[in-house]
Amino acid sequence: MSFRGFGRPNASSGMGVADHSKNAFTELQRKKVYRYVIFKIDEKKREVVVEKTGGPAESYEDFAAALPENDCRYAVYDFDFVTSENCQKSKIFFIAWSPTSSRIRAKMLYATSKDRFRRELDGIHYEIQATDPTEMDLDVIKDRAN
Repeated sequence: MSFRGFGRPNASSGMGVADHSKNAFTELQRKKVYRYVIFKIDEKKREVVVEKTGGPAESYEDFAAALPENDCRYAVYDFDFVTSENCQKSKIFFIAWSPTSSRIRAKMLYATSKDRFRRELDGIHYEIQATDPTEMDLDVIKDRAN
């Protein structure tokens, strides 16, 4: 998916979504190949690309540690849990990570591209906007999933 010929990014054009980004999400969702996928915006290519994936055995702490401290990212996390009726369930979280310390330009770019990117990922159960780790810690995830 290419956006050649466009000028600088704006809210209406948004970013393209690389095919491998959609494929990685599908593999997380349907095949359980990944526990999480972290996406970043490639400003030169003007598209959202996969930056990092975590295998099924990785923990939530591994995922949280993989997010950059001072830069924005999108991420999906497949949260497995057991209900009070003892049923095994899985919910997919979309996390828009935008730390307070990141550049204003990055925050604006991720904010204006988020809705379009999220629409490409069919099957998200919950969305979390986080500006610091406490807004997306495991307790927050557990509360939302139940």
